[in-house]
Amino acid sequence: MSSQVNQTKVDLSAVNGLSDNATGVRHGEQLLAFTEAVMGSDAAALQEERSKLRTLLNDEEFVDVAATIGAFNVVTRIADSTGIPLDPMIREFSNDVRNELDLGRFASSANTPAG
Repeated sequence: MSSQVNQTKVDLSAVNGLSDNATGVRHGEQLLAFTEAVMGSDAAALQEERSKLRTLLNDEEFVDVAATIGAFNVVTRIADSTGIPLDPMIREFSNDVRNELDLGRFASSANTPAG
């Protein structure tokens, strides 16, 4: 939605590693690398990616990135573990993005009832 508001084209295939860049997203490649490191288990990789990102962002931007990763991670896990379904408005609104990212390939997608 933010890309539409800002009239920016974003290459969502970058999220799945299907693109060499994150077209339209400032520091997109480094943001993806940091996110992968946060979600991974390699402490050295996390430290390396954090250091790289810190050279590109100011303190406020870095906190926003870390908070966004944390919020999406925890909210998704809570919703999945408690069986909270997508409400009809969010299902409709997010359908194209969910399909483009092929989110149905993840085992947890079984917890999302069909539209």
